Amino acid sequence: MSQNQQIGFIGLGVMGGPMCTNLVRKSGHPVHVFDMSKEAVARLVEAGATAEDSIASLARKVDVVFLSLPSIDQVETVCAELRKAGDKLRLIVDMSTSDVSRTRALAESLAKDGIAYADAPVARTAEAAVKGTLLITVGGGDALFGSIRPLLECMGSDILHCGDVGAGQMVKILNNMMVFMTVNALSEIITIGRRAGLDGQVLFDLLSKGSADSFVLRNHGMKSLAADTFPEKVFPLLYAIKDAGLALTLAKQGEFEPHIARYTYELMCEARDAGFGQNYHPAIVQIVDGRAGGKAKSAA
Repeated sequence: MSQNQQIGFIGLGVMGGPMCTNLVRKSGHPVHVFDMSKEAVARLVEAGATAEDSIASLARKVDVVFLSLPSIDQVETVCAELRKAGDKLRLIVDMSTSDVSRTRALAESLAKDGIAYADAPVARTAEAAVKGTLLITVGGGDALFGSIRPLLECMGSDILHCGDVGAGQMVKILNNMMVFMTVNALSEIITIGRRAGLDGQVLFDLLSKGSADSFVLRNHGMKSLAADTFPEKVFPLLYAIKDAGLALTLAKQGEFEPHIARYTYELMCEARDAGFGQNYHPAIVQIVDGRAGGKAKSAA
């Protein structure tokens, strides 16, 4: 990108806010921001961004816009507004986790208006978003990837080119499904250990020293499952269910019926229905260990 190009960022939530802050501080480009939350916009203005009062206003001023939104539904709606706003915008980068088929259809549609499109969903934690150490999986052509990589490096430490449009989403979706299944397994292990008289934190600390170690064990396991802490506004179950549903859609399209993934999805839905929809997704342990009427109250 040339130095006089303008950047837009829409969606300043738990992940998007710190991602955009890093973009403002590191990219060397002017960054224009929009979000429905005035507080979120104010934080970015304080970091050095320029606030816009509408999507259309932002679109008329920028060459490239990054999106960090809840789902493909919002992405499609925002893109429809962006494309109507003028002819300056040339590139949209979706950093949300979005449906693969609809991502590809959207990219094809935008191309008719001369707007390029890349999917670049992010993985890792909110802390990683603050530190700029996210994993970003990118779908798009080689030249497009090369053009946006310097900007993505402002937000992530590992930038992976996964293939054409949609490939970044596939890798992210499967990454998340693997995390959810691992959290499910850890929920069962900690329940077995606790019922046998082991402290959960001690158990996971010991497991981390052996072949059972993993990022999910050390992060989701030690910080949430063992601590029995499931705060709101930290990748809630509702978002996890959405991503797991996308993984099951990929499986169906490939004519495969997964068993562990399906069970994990149903378990998360049960936890949502028990009132944990806004809690950090390892809250499923409360279903697994029976505290919320779940799976493991007693042996058959």
